[in-house]
Amino acid sequence: MGLLLKEGIDINLIKSSFLAFSLIGFLIILINIFQIFKNKLPNYTLQLAGLIGNTSFLGIPIAIALLPSTTINFTIGYDLGTTLFAWLFGPLFLQENSVNKKIPNIEGLLNALINSPASRGIIGVLLAYLFDLNELLGNYLWIPARIVIAFAIIIVGTKLGMITNQKGEVFDLKEEIKYSILLKLFILPFIVFVISKLLNFDFYQSSAVILQAGTPTAISTILMAEAYGLKQKIASKILFSSTLISIVTIPLLKILMNAFKNA
Repeated sequence: MGLLLKEGIDINLIKSSFLAFSLIGFLIILINIFQIFKNKLPNYTLQLAGLIGNTSFLGIPIAIALLPSTTINFTIGYDLGTTLFAWLFGPLFLQENSVNKKIPNIEGLLNALINSPASRGIIGVLLAYLFDLNELLGNYLWIPARIVIAFAIIIVGTKLGMITNQKGEVFDLKEEIKYSILLKLFILPFIVFVISKLLNFDFYQSSAVILQAGTPTAISTILMAEAYGLKQKIASKILFSSTLISIVTIPLLKILMNAFKNA
């Protein structure tokens, strides 16, 4: 909320949100239409893990650390689009294949969506604008916002610590898991790079959405897999492995983007 109030909500937030939402949806359809892709990613757990990134608790802090504050709307917009798609369609996809055939908990889905940092921030900003408190709150919340967002990485570390209870099993990567990680950390950022160029995004705008696309698998994929009893161990392995690998791939993305800028 503090970050958004400082820079203000504009069309950039809507553009990046639409980009994330529509791209993930398009790729899900593409994977399931063409058998060659379906063979590599045969279930929705693998597909969602390869497309839904940890844009809230990892992507936003990374963007704050590496990019100018003027790109925050692109960063948060991409997070919002990803969050919307994950919690609107993820449970529906998983419920379709679930042996339990549970009725989707609409109240639970709405709560999860509202509890997203991006969603809460946007709601707070809209209320601040409604009561004409945006400038006052923006000045007060700017510094604590940057401090709090930095500590968000601790949440990721805590979740990963829970997963390591599986010991060596998290590194037992089958071929299908490797394809999901490849999609998440390499293919998706490249696709976003191409799209950002087609849309004439400037360097920092492109960097914002590419870094968000290159974040490791989101914790929400485990939560949904556990809720429907589908491939929980696979989701955990992809989350853990993609997060460790992203320690290398995210800085590499930044280096490549800088090299392209100076080319």
